[in-house]
Amino acid sequence: MRKIELLAPAKNLACGIAAVDHGADAVYIGASRFGARAAAGNSIEDIAALVAYAHRFGVKVYVALNTVLTDAQLPLAEKLIWDIYHAGADALIIQDMGIFKLNLPPVVLHASTQTDNRTPQKVKFLQDAGISRVVLARELSLKQISEIASQTSVELEAFVHGSLCVSYSGQCYMSEAMSGRSANRGECAQYCRLPYQLYDAEGNRLARSKHLLSLKDLDLSEHLEELMEAGITSFKIEGRLKEVDYVKNITAYYRKKLDEIIHHQVEKKYVQASSGATTFFFEPDPEKSFRRSSTDYFLNGRHHGIIQPDTPKSLGEPIGLVRFTGNNYIDIMTEKELHNGDGLCFINSQGELVGFKVNRAENKRVYPFEMPRIDNGTLVYRNQDHEFDKQLKARTAERKIKIQLHFTETADGFSVKVADETGLEITNAFACKKEPARNSGGVHENIINQLSKSGNTMFEVGNVTIDITQAWFFPSSVLNEWRRISFKNFEDHLLSSYVREKPRQAVAATYPEDKLSYLGNVTNRLAEQFYREHGVKEVSPGFEVKAEKGVPLMYTKHCIKYEMGWCPREGKKSTVKEPLFLENNGQKFRLNFDCVKCEMQISKCE
Repeated sequence: MRKIELLAPAKNLACGIAAVDHGADAVYIGASRFGARAAAGNSIEDIAALVAYAHRFGVKVYVALNTVLTDAQLPLAEKLIWDIYHAGADALIIQDMGIFKLNLPPVVLHASTQTDNRTPQKVKFLQDAGISRVVLARELSLKQISEIASQTSVELEAFVHGSLCVSYSGQCYMSEAMSGRSANRGECAQYCRLPYQLYDAEGNRLARSKHLLSLKDLDLSEHLEELMEAGITSFKIEGRLKEVDYVKNITAYYRKKLDEIIHHQVEKKYVQASSGATTFFFEPDPEKSFRRSSTDYFLNGRHHGIIQPDTPKSLGEPIGLVRFTGNNYIDIMTEKELHNGDGLCFINSQGELVGFKVNRAENKRVYPFEMPRIDNGTLVYRNQDHEFDKQLKARTAERKIKIQLHFTETADGFSVKVADETGLEITNAFACKKEPARNSGGVHENIINQLSKSGNTMFEVGNVTIDITQAWFFPSSVLNEWRRISFKNFEDHLLSSYVREKPRQAVAATYPEDKLSYLGNVTNRLAEQFYREHGVKEVSPGFEVKAEKGVPLMYTKHCIKYEMGWCPREGKKSTVKEPLFLENNGQKFRLNFDCVKCEMQISKCE
């Protein structure tokens, strides 16, 4: 059976622990430096603490070190990698191929989506170079994923939820070019979330202040089994900048989805990648966390409606239409229960997002703190559910490993054997003086009752078997102490028995192309050496090293012409004169359309 992994994000240690508690099979977290989310760095001590917590459940911890590096940063990165390895991390997520040329510990390497993994040839190269897992480009269809899986043997990871970069990951230089903040160094200024004017070649404005590059958020929760069939092993939730409530809600939502598939499969092909079962004390709902609406992107082919042009902010869940407005209240046609303190929002007639807070809710009528100008028939969204937020602040989940206990008499006392669902076991011997029980009737029941108390431990006792020669007297305090010691020893045994995966051995590998442009993101001498050793004859420096003028700053499968209904491949005829231009606050960009590849490129107007 193939192990299926739910991979959750961690901004910090608290988020990582929440991810484990809510059913993650693996957690990815940033180190203090060199992660693609510069604002989500963590100390080695916190990474080690997360590892110790996670490994008890067989949950893996991956550390993101997925920025491009300068020559001066290479020694710092090497030291950091050794520190991460000694902290117990299971893998590094990398972008810079220069890392291969460092003096590395025996650590597993994953190729970040920043390495632009779109073709079987590229994935096969990374596999042969020694990469153990490849994080696929988000733009791939099910058919393309299947093609890659059929031609490779490396583990494949796919994003299934969260924010989307409009550019192919690793192929966006707009932030670096316009503000000096490199997306490939974890400092993206998010130019894709800005409002733009759209002009034709004659200066006619075709769209005004629209977020034409701002994608909806990814949600592939209804396609998980299809992704398994296509060859995906790891299902990744985006969100290393998200807070703990997001991690709880979204991880729980996907844990329940995956469990349903795994538990109800006819052919037993898939199994959970870690140990323990999670019980939830709330009903997860992705619409109640940060959400720019949702899209399946290109998983099932190109379609309209993948952008959210009115706002890059969270809309949340649609509530219903405004039926009537009074002087200080709004009646909403809704089936949802509204609460005091809810945050509601809507798009006004000017296409702007307007939000307001609910002071008092009475059935389908809300009294805002400040009455907004809102028309009848307007669709209202809830981007903050006050009662749901309160639930998330309380105890929301419990993860436990089911164990079996065998209580046995020994020559000088008794022993408690603990065994878990994987077959791991340990026997704890307790020497003591044996004293016959005055009343033999309740001895077995007392043993079972005291040993079955799991309380706040990570265990759930499934069955207790007893093998004693006669009814002995056992004070409850003694049995409780034996249970406590047995549980603690087994928890330690879980950690000491954990075995990290070994790195993949590299074989002869030739890069699919013999020339590498700035798109290869080569920013140090070791990365250049790596590519030359793998058959690349001409290596251009990365954009962060040499900003070439006139080159595209963004490559994207999203197409504004298609979204506006002007796609020639769909047989659409347009009178719009090209080239088209985007403009924001005096900064102007030219759009180029490669209809053969079905891609759009964005370049700066010099």
